[in-house]
Amino acid sequence: MFNNKNILITGGTGSFGKKFVSYLLSNYSPKKIIIYSRDELKQFEMQQHYDAGCMRYFIGDVRDKDRLITAIKDVDYVVHAAALKQVPAAEYNPNECIKTNINGAQNVIDACIVNNVSRVIALSTDKAANPVNLYGATKLASDKLFVAANNISGASGPRFSVVRYGNVVGSRGSVVPFYRKLLAEGRQALPVTHPEMTRFWITLDEGVKFVVDNFSRMQGGEIFVPKIPSIRIVDLVEAMSGKREFDIIGIRPGEKLHEVMVPEEMAHHSIEFDNHFVIAPAITFFDKNVDYFKNRLDESGNSVEDKFEYHSGKNPHFLSVDELRELDKITL
Repeated sequence: MFNNKNILITGGTGSFGKKFVSYLLSNYSPKKIIIYSRDELKQFEMQQHYDAGCMRYFIGDVRDKDRLITAIKDVDYVVHAAALKQVPAAEYNPNECIKTNINGAQNVIDACIVNNVSRVIALSTDKAANPVNLYGATKLASDKLFVAANNISGASGPRFSVVRYGNVVGSRGSVVPFYRKLLAEGRQALPVTHPEMTRFWITLDEGVKFVVDNFSRMQGGEIFVPKIPSIRIVDLVEAMSGKREFDIIGIRPGEKLHEVMVPEEMAHHSIEFDNHFVIAPAITFFDKNVDYFKNRLDESGNSVEDKFEYHSGKNPHFLSVDELRELDKITL
């Protein structure tokens, strides 16, 4: 579906953007892939590796709607990956997080509507479900904006959907490269915020493939949630260091013990498919009647049980220490 199409990725120099570009170049023949981000050095470094004739690099911030409108001209598909994502940094700099994650989201929506983009997927996070930190709260607001955008765009305008998933193995700023660095420096006991902490776990390859597939599935207004395993942080420590030795440092500001991707309060809006869940919109789209139980790939889903919750600590699938060790080798 991306052959001879123009695709723009906000925050495209990040871990997801690079892997997404690599996937597009390997599997499709796009007309243009536009990287939209604000860091000229990261763009320069990315250009050294991704220099195909279809690549375009735009300096710009999602806080700048005029620049977005210019960059998105003639674009068919948009992936909105730009965000301020560090939980402690957001707690200490709340207004900056709001400017990028909420105001920036609305700017992306407005620019896509002005340019009549075909389809838009915004990347979300498990922290947006029942948020307890500012980052999660801003991403929940962003999710709501992208869902509601389907009413604003009208019957013939862009379709907007959201992809929500958990911790990405090896992504920039995540725990795996942090632990690798400490081990390389000779650290004997790795830091752990709480010994009972669990997280959802997905690789970059899996995250990219899920987004690509949902461009084909989406009807507009869905929040897509993949079925992925959970991990115990102490198991990750053992997998990476070879021993179950750690220092308890305490939960950081705004951090949860477990994460949720489908909250119980949204069970009556949630649909289970073979390899993912869909949270259908809580609002009514007045210009369209969408059956979210069957998507555009003709996959069919069923309602989840009452009080269903997709919770990292109650997940039926946990990765073992050996599976984590093998995954760590793959993602090196």
